[in-house]
Amino acid sequence: MDYIIIVAGGKGMRMGTDIPKQFIPIGGKPILMRTIEKFHEYNSELGIILVLPQSQQEYWKQLCIEHSFEVNHTIVNGGETRFDSSRNGLAAIPDEEIGVTGIHDGVRPFVSKEVIDNCFETARDDFAAIPVLPVTDTIRYVDKQGGGKNVMRSDYRVVQTPQVFDIQLLKQAYNADYQESFTDDASVVESLGCQATMVEGNRENIKITTPFDIIVAEALLKAQQK
Repeated sequence: MDYIIIVAGGKGMRMGTDIPKQFIPIGGKPILMRTIEKFHEYNSELGIILVLPQSQQEYWKQLCIEHSFEVNHTIVNGGETRFDSSRNGLAAIPDEEIGVTGIHDGVRPFVSKEVIDNCFETARDDFAAIPVLPVTDTIRYVDKQGGGKNVMRSDYRVVQTPQVFDIQLLKQAYNADYQESFTDDASVVESLGCQATMVEGNRENIKITTPFDIIVAEALLKAQQK
């Protein structure tokens, strides 16, 4: 069986609001619901695991009632860090399970069906897949002394989610202790010596973390609904 682990542990500090960012509505519906729906629409048989701080779970359940949200999902407790939250979500998958699982940011509701499918199918063949985009802005390296230099943007890629992995490989990787080099789930897997295959992401797959992102998200939603 295949799974998606949706990690939603935001507090909304950069939003300047008391509502955690994953619960802020766009088009009248909480961001997190729209994210979950994208994966349910991709595959209604996908096991959906939602990682939420325990303090937010009752509020989430109330939102589900208010919005008549009936997509089946399992809720597990978030951890102190993203690493811990991913590990907690992964622990909800039976140890003997064979298949692939994605890990996705709860505040990325505009991932395309094509990107989801490409990531899952690539991971089925190559064990690990991540969606990426070319860097379009000029990139500058800044050293500890405050100096810096421009670098070749063609040497870099912007990494998105879902990052998708063979379940057994991911479980093995998350047996490790946390390291500062673990910047995302792919870096945890690559610590085992397994290189993640890059697939093309979609530009609309933004991570909503600021008030400006909300403006962009509302515009994207209106464009898609047309």
